[in-house]
Amino acid sequence: MACDDERCKMADGSNATKTSAPRTSLPAQSAEPRRLRGEPWLGAVAAAFTVAQLVLVRPDLGLGWDETVYVSQVSGHVPAAYFSAPRSRGISLLAAPIASWSDSTVLLRIYLAVLSGLALYFALRVWRGHFRPGVLALAGALFASLWMTLFYGPQAMPNYWVAIGALACVGCFLRARANARDRAAWWGVFAGTALMACMRPMDAVYVVLPLLVLALRLLAVLALGLIAGAGEWVIEAYVSYGGLGQRLSAASAIQGGLGWHLAFVDQLRSLGGRTLCRPCTGSAPSLVVTLWWFALPLLAVLGSVVAVRARRALPVLLPGACAVTAAVPYLFLIGYAAPRFLLPAYALLALPVAHGLAHLVTAPARGTARTLAAGLLAVGLAGHLAVQYVVLEHTVHSSAASRRDWARTAAALHALGVRQPCLLSGYDAVPIAYYTGCGSAQTAGHDASTSVAELTRAAHRTSFAVLARPGGRAPAYARTWPDERVGVLQAYVAPDAQRGR
Repeated sequence: MACDDERCKMADGSNATKTSAPRTSLPAQSAEPRRLRGEPWLGAVAAAFTVAQLVLVRPDLGLGWDETVYVSQVSGHVPAAYFSAPRSRGISLLAAPIASWSDSTVLLRIYLAVLSGLALYFALRVWRGHFRPGVLALAGALFASLWMTLFYGPQAMPNYWVAIGALACVGCFLRARANARDRAAWWGVFAGTALMACMRPMDAVYVVLPLLVLALRLLAVLALGLIAGAGEWVIEAYVSYGGLGQRLSAASAIQGGLGWHLAFVDQLRSLGGRTLCRPCTGSAPSLVVTLWWFALPLLAVLGSVVAVRARRALPVLLPGACAVTAAVPYLFLIGYAAPRFLLPAYALLALPVAHGLAHLVTAPARGTARTLAAGLLAVGLAGHLAVQYVVLEHTVHSSAASRRDWARTAAALHALGVRQPCLLSGYDAVPIAYYTGCGSAQTAGHDASTSVAELTRAAHRTSFAVLARPGGRAPAYARTWPDERVGVLQAYVAPDAQRGR
């Protein structure tokens, strides 16, 4: 709840001198029934977001590569895939209530879609004391309508949940800073920080950097949230990776070495529907597809300027500052791109952007000018939604095609006698192993987890196959094995597996 005492009103700025700029924030002294008028707006945005995921992304979309790694950690139906250093187990825990007892992808997708819609509702609700219902609903709609938000909302991937944690954490931080007696806000800061850290520890650190500067009083709460969320990741670093330094070093190596990389162009290229841009070559999408990306910082600056003029700057400037720090590692420190990396930044920027757009429509002006501004804004938003839909449809179609290929390869392997208990290695072994019901092991690359000698021994104990692209060569230990075409790949099947047919 927003605070109601006089000290809180002063800190919130509700008694500040009025200017000619419109006030899109909700006055702190509004009564609770008036604040509750915004609930249907937020509920409608969250419900539309959930329905859009189920209709446009579709629950029968198979699991992606990273999803198979995360889900396999808690699945009762397949062996756990190798868990590389950068990954964190938060999303596995989130998927566990379904994945631990059911192998139904449809059920998992529906569960995550509903959960992501509820999470968006509650994360936006935290901000009711700082923005009018219409502005807050617009911010939610802007974020929820991005193709990458819709695509990743029902997926077992961590980035959307970092975005939700960031929204909740920053909003509760503002409430707790304004009213020290608002214990719910203190718990909200802790929970939001812990959620981010549980999903992606380093992302959480970048998001909260501006908060650490503002309030020493809340420093302990932020620190406890980071520790609670990232504690398992740190403990696992010492248990499985040789220490925290070793895990950080391995994570950096897997990501191509963290350092100065200007990744703006890479992110731009990924906006056309490339879920992973590595290596990020080729031309950027057309301006029609990327225009929103260039408009985003400009509108956020407009919203910030309006807030400063209205002397209600902090609720608008703070999420913008956290969005900037959240984006830094993915724009400057890694040499590849994925649209999902910037979801936390987009969620936070949606608030100042909505504030700026509301100003364009409500600013004092003659009737004709205001009508023209409203009309142009409506046309722009409609065009934006159309572009996002087209890119989403393309992304879903291309992603579904690759996942169907994995399923066909799994069916062909079953026909060759590769069935549980079984093991796969080689090209695309990680996702195909999940679809086949097998374990996976690699001797090189980011997922290296075993040696050639161990694989050779495993070939005598279990059903085992090595996958290769057509025209590719099998490893030396498998070159004498019978080979068969499985889907679009070539499979070298251990003789023991063949005898088990």
